[in-house]
Amino acid sequence: MVKAIMFDLDDTLLWDKKSVQDAFDLTCQKANQAKGVDAKSLEDSVRKHARNLYASYETYEFTKKIGINPFEGLWATFDDKGSSFENLKEIAPHYQKESWNQGLRDFGIEDENYANQLANAFRENRKQTACVFSDAIEVLEKLQKKLPLLLLTNGSPSLQNLKLDLSPELVPYFEHIIISGDVGVGKPDTVIFNLALSTLELRSQDVLMVGDNLHTDIIGANHQGIPSVWLNRFNQNNETDIQPTYEIKSLDELLTLIL
Repeated sequence: MVKAIMFDLDDTLLWDKKSVQDAFDLTCQKANQAKGVDAKSLEDSVRKHARNLYASYETYEFTKKIGINPFEGLWATFDDKGSSFENLKEIAPHYQKESWNQGLRDFGIEDENYANQLANAFRENRKQTACVFSDAIEVLEKLQKKLPLLLLTNGSPSLQNLKLDLSPELVPYFEHIIISGDVGVGKPDTVIFNLALSTLELRSQDVLMVGDNLHTDIIGANHQGIPSVWLNRFNQNNETDIQPTYEIKSLDELLTLIL
């Protein structure tokens, strides 16, 4: 019998990929109007340079450990405690500007000041494009009446809390919120799952983990003996050997498993 449910945040309840895409669209359209560069081509270039730059910094291993991706780095401020976050905070302005600067340079545009304007615009646009999946609130409301809910999310505490501030309708449904940056490790590490279980004061078999990511949410739960629910909204093929306990296409289907 399920006694509590753990939820992932990004691309499970919040449609983070859409928010990032919308922010790129708005920012690159701005560049198109000002500089005549093709918006989609600029986006592709900036994404490529952002990934490469992100992996070049000494902070890369830390960001992988707690689960911060390059596109979160494009708008995060990293106002968090600890030397690793202090390093990220120092690197972030250069990383954000240089991603756009190198993207513009691919189209023969040498203008660092404008690159900085685009970096600032992306940050602001991302704050305006928060998107909660349409099925999230109704399902959380029904579940909360029956079970305690815990939010288990990877990332920088300051950024994940900002996401929640931008989507305040989510927060009241959760008795507990655990962010990997506060713990020092992220999913799929067993440490963060053990912390979640001890917070709930429940055994592995009494909890469900719901998430969209096979490589963090599902395999992490599997390793801890927690039944896992893969939320596969976009009909991805599972080309891994990671097997969820359940697979659903929408959060509505979760209700049939629980209630």
